[in-house]
Amino acid sequence: MEAASTDKFGRITAYLEGEFRPLADAKVSVMTHAFLYGTATFEGIRAYWSADEQQLYALKVTEHLERLRASCKIMLMDPLPDVEHLRSIVVELLRRNEFKEDVYVRPSVYKSTQAIGVKLHGLESDLYVISIPFGDYIDTATGIRCATVATRRTSDLAIPARAKVAGNYVNSAFSKSEAGLNGFDEAIVLTEAGKVSEGSAENLFMVRGGKLVTPGVNDDILEGITRAGIIEIAAELGIPVVERQIDRSELYIAEEIFLVGTGAQVSPVIEVDHRTIGSGTIGTLTKRIQSRYFDAVRGKIDAYKHWLTPIY
Repeated sequence: MEAASTDKFGRITAYLEGEFRPLADAKVSVMTHAFLYGTATFEGIRAYWSADEQQLYALKVTEHLERLRASCKIMLMDPLPDVEHLRSIVVELLRRNEFKEDVYVRPSVYKSTQAIGVKLHGLESDLYVISIPFGDYIDTATGIRCATVATRRTSDLAIPARAKVAGNYVNSAFSKSEAGLNGFDEAIVLTEAGKVSEGSAENLFMVRGGKLVTPGVNDDILEGITRAGIIEIAAELGIPVVERQIDRSELYIAEEIFLVGTGAQVSPVIEVDHRTIGSGTIGTLTKRIQSRYFDAVRGKIDAYKHWLTPIY
């Protein structure tokens, strides 16, 4: 991530509890239930700046907000947020901030009641939306080194991975730090049954026999919006996609591996657990998919304009 400067943060507008206000003034009490217990849902939405068109394109806004609504349902947040209302807030916030660079947008519905007590029911919820300049989250150009970690992905019977719940990302933090402190760039997390789930905050694809293989939605993954986009691109390029369970040892003999997500975008993996993946460079299929993806999100391909919301 390329952090915004202090000066930029000082000029940024946020949305909190029904009004637009300076980001510096967008504050909640330390007694807020979401702060105390992690009872918040959120989405990460990227918006890409096209210098050629002098346009900012927000990527798959509706899909992200529909998933936010689903997360809220799982978290007993009633009434559920209205997608079109949220969409209008996101678009207006980006317009007010007048960004001319790549941006990250985070809408969050959180338990706003100020109370001690572990529960989900009987609590009020509210909304904030922030947007900040944002570059690469992990490397997309040269390839990353990954490690499978001892920390297991939370199961659907613990904290459902298909809901983007703030508290669940402690699990991701354990995984990311375990890999990082051992000298790797990113973690690959396994399910309780020992099957491949995803990265610390990314979905995973591997190439075997010229096909893309990715864990299914029942392998404790986030039902990724970028993941769905990659499957759409693969279909256009004539690359078969198989959704199935993946053993850890399959990663070692994969022809190619890459991680995808709003933050990660399309990040090639060149090593797993000290095993070189393929030739140790970015693979041919990965390059094709990555190139298509980056052209699509910047509005360069008409066939993918339905992914994009122009802001200006």
